[in-house]
Amino acid sequence: MKVSRGDIFEQVFVDESVNLHLIQEAGSRVKIHLINFSSATNSITIEQAGEGCETEIYALAYLHGEESVTTETHVKHAVGGGKSNQLIKFVLDDKARGRFIGDLKIVQDAQQTEAHQTNRNLLLSDEAEMRTQPQLEIYADDVQATHGASTGQLDESALFYMQQRGISKQKARQLLVNAFMKEVLDSISDSAIRDQLLNTIDGVVE
Repeated sequence: MKVSRGDIFEQVFVDESVNLHLIQEAGSRVKIHLINFSSATNSITIEQAGEGCETEIYALAYLHGEESVTTETHVKHAVGGGKSNQLIKFVLDDKARGRFIGDLKIVQDAQQTEAHQTNRNLLLSDEAEMRTQPQLEIYADDVQATHGASTGQLDESALFYMQQRGISKQKARQLLVNAFMKEVLDSISDSAIRDQLLNTIDGVVE
């Protein structure tokens, strides 16, 4: 599917497997959100084929039981002057499994490109499992490109601090998990969808 010159493609996908391939023409903007509370397999492929494109990909998976989500992104800067930002988060409880494969490519002639890829993961159980595979190919030298991946557990000192101030352990846990996920949800432009998802997450965490 082509995103024509100067057009905007913005979509929020909730609890579904997504397979999307977009080619961006000059000056177009793409903003995609993937929100998963149950098992899914997502694949997003985007090629910036024109100058001055902007690409934003946000993904959040919050899983329990033996649910699993794989999110795979392929972003190619084929020409210069474009921007891309990816923020991928997983919250895994029980025996849930997550996998992120992030392929970011900047070709030789794609100078003055700005590209960022971040994957952050929160494990709420010792049996949860996360695999992350960032793959960066950068052939241009006049670029700003960053990537990072981290996997950890809830901050025990923060939990203790909150409990010392009269907040129950369950509520403290809920507040910390919500804070971790909020960054992705806050980037959703549609306030009605954003508020609905925040309410859904409050119910799931409890």
